[in-house]
Amino acid sequence: MVQFRLPMLPHPDEVEWSSIVNGVVTSLSVDSNSILLDVLRDQVGSLGTKRGCDMGTCGCCSVLVDGEPRLSCLTLAIEVEGSSITTVEGLSDGHHLSPIQQTFREFGGSQCGFCTPGFLVVISALLSENQRPTDEEIKSAIEGNLCRCTGFQQIVDSVREASEILVSGISIEDSTLPKSDPHPKYMEDA
Repeated sequence: MVQFRLPMLPHPDEVEWSSIVNGVVTSLSVDSNSILLDVLRDQVGSLGTKRGCDMGTCGCCSVLVDGEPRLSCLTLAIEVEGSSITTVEGLSDGHHLSPIQQTFREFGGSQCGFCTPGFLVVISALLSENQRPTDEEIKSAIEGNLCRCTGFQQIVDSVREASEILVSGISIEDSTLPKSDPHPKYMEDA
């Protein structure tokens, strides 16, 4: 007996997709109905972009498209074809963390880290427009991002400190510099 399988939906067409992702021109074949989140994670390899709710309510999947925050779970890849896309990996300068990444680390802005990429991307957009945001402007910018660990105050503190770094022009300690070994191989007798 021969069985025939009928697909529930027609298979989407494959299209050529090209954008600049974290400063690198990226060209791929993608399904015409692929969401940007899947393209970034599965094909580009930007695993920092997180899948949270898949409904646009948590902000974990936030990326910058031409400098503006977008929810990659609600954006078709073909909608942003030809755009400049920045994920959390693109915020750093090589091995050097951006000020907001550094202050998140120092002030406890991230706890479990799952929501952190979305916060960092959205805050990066805020600080590029307004280097001296008020607490209310910070809270307004991050209202689309959910965190269940920090209670948000550490995030606001992190943004304030990153703002000070950006405005003052002071350099932050390079977190990639070698550190002394906290566990030397030998210890002096007590």
